[in-house]
Amino acid sequence: MELTLNNGVTMPALGLGVFQSPPEQTTAAVEAALAAGYRHIDTAAAYGNEREVGQGIRGSRLDRSDVFIETKVWVSDYGYDQTLHAWEKAAGKLGVDYLDLLILHQPAPDRFDKTIAAYKALETLLADGRARAIGVSNFMPHHLKQLLAETHVIPAVNQIELHPYFSQPDVQAADAEHGILTQAWSPIGGITFYPGWGGKDRRNVMEDPTIAAIARVHGKSPAQVMLRWHLQQGRSAIPKSTNPGRIAENFDVFDFELSVDELAAIDALDSGVRNGPDPDEARLERFSMVIPEA
Repeated sequence: MELTLNNGVTMPALGLGVFQSPPEQTTAAVEAALAAGYRHIDTAAAYGNEREVGQGIRGSRLDRSDVFIETKVWVSDYGYDQTLHAWEKAAGKLGVDYLDLLILHQPAPDRFDKTIAAYKALETLLADGRARAIGVSNFMPHHLKQLLAETHVIPAVNQIELHPYFSQPDVQAADAEHGILTQAWSPIGGITFYPGWGGKDRRNVMEDPTIAAIARVHGKSPAQVMLRWHLQQGRSAIPKSTNPGRIAENFDVFDFELSVDELAAIDALDSGVRNGPDPDEARLERFSMVIPEA
């Protein structure tokens, strides 16, 4: 299943995410995903595993043009010249001469002038073919409004935290208004039970009874139901796993369909409570993390 971005580029709707995938496990995970049928891999400079993603893609023996590669510029590389150089670092680690989708990882509103300059560098990379599409991540409607007022190219994608317990309808609406594709990170709610994130009362969306009941009807897992929910509503989703069985299971979502009532029941689970970092909060120590040259 492919989605058409606002510049005409097509992107596989379902991709493998490698957030928090240890570098030593990432190559095998990428190879397993590509063997299972994935053709879209999402990584980021801040994940520290772009090199291993590139190794996994080469290990698959697929043509470069058959794999949609998405990565992200980290905040410490924001600024016009710095972001052009961030492309060089990413392309070098991945072992490619172009990126299919390059996005800004955070709005970083405490230094939004640099965010704007970074996006203008993405526009240059798009114009000269070093990126086939450009976009943003974790941008809220007010961030998008500021960005659009000062730049020329509408982002193709906005990657945000999005799962049944936090579906951000306001951000989805703002994206849709401008023809921006919403892409879900933590699409099956992994962020709701990662160690170290949030309080002890956090609920695991994978154990939600409504989703479990829908899964039983279709003979599918809760994760498969959530991924189908994303796809039927026109979103991209990038589930993360390093387990080959789970990677394959997450891709096995094209042989069933959720009803209108089932989609509505999942929509109704939204709590409005963010589980990941707030994009409006400056995280000075994290933002200052230096991305290595090689």
